[in-house]
Amino acid sequence: MHVSREGKEILKGVNLKTGPGEVHAIMGPNGSGKSTLAYTLLGHPKYQVTKGDILLDGESILKLKPDQRAKKGLFLGFQYPTEVSGVGYSHFLRTSYNALSKALQGDDREVFITVREFQKYLKGNLKRVGLPDEFLSRYLNEGFSGGEKKRSEVLQMAVLKPKISILDEPDSGLDIDAVQSVAKAISEVSTRDSAVFVITHYARILKYLNKLDFVHVFAKGRVVKTGDASLADELEKKGYDWITKELS
Repeated sequence: MHVSREGKEILKGVNLKTGPGEVHAIMGPNGSGKSTLAYTLLGHPKYQVTKGDILLDGESILKLKPDQRAKKGLFLGFQYPTEVSGVGYSHFLRTSYNALSKALQGDDREVFITVREFQKYLKGNLKRVGLPDEFLSRYLNEGFSGGEKKRSEVLQMAVLKPKISILDEPDSGLDIDAVQSVAKAISEVSTRDSAVFVITHYARILKYLNKLDFVHVFAKGRVVKTGDASLADELEKKGYDWITKELS
């Protein structure tokens, strides 16, 4: 896949494939195309696919708008979640869940008839990601700490049950305790039925994941190296210079 923004090519031939239950890490220096990949997969209008395709269950989703891609089972956890004053967090989750459930029928999704039933479901997921019940009475991301915002994104992933989750730098701006908490939450909600991509600069969050199947290294708009968890450890020790020098 080749992707441009405002006439400038950013991704220059990226090939990736995933299956149910797989956990992938996408690493690389600034400007290597990691976030561009995330935004392109979810259909950000500023990013144009100039060559290649995006297939979900064998079907192209290139012509679908972001909400339609979400209804196909794609989820993006933002690096900088937006605060939305006046939108109750619990109401937001219930509305989102109901919209996706209509689109993803047959995926063994619970049907909640009453608000009380859904609240019980939410509280169970709150415990899984380490957030208190009173979290549900707040407005969406308003006044959340950095760690709360990142765990909030993981909570949404747990509640909505997407087929493929892309988490864009869930560790950025967090101290080590918050990183561990977020990694634990990701591990807790990852299932054998869904795939997860964790985009990150550093290996520290990856060390706390219960499972890591593949590590892909981006540089200059391409996947230049793929390996297992040991590749992340190597990058932590040696940095990215040795890889970018190989491309020179």
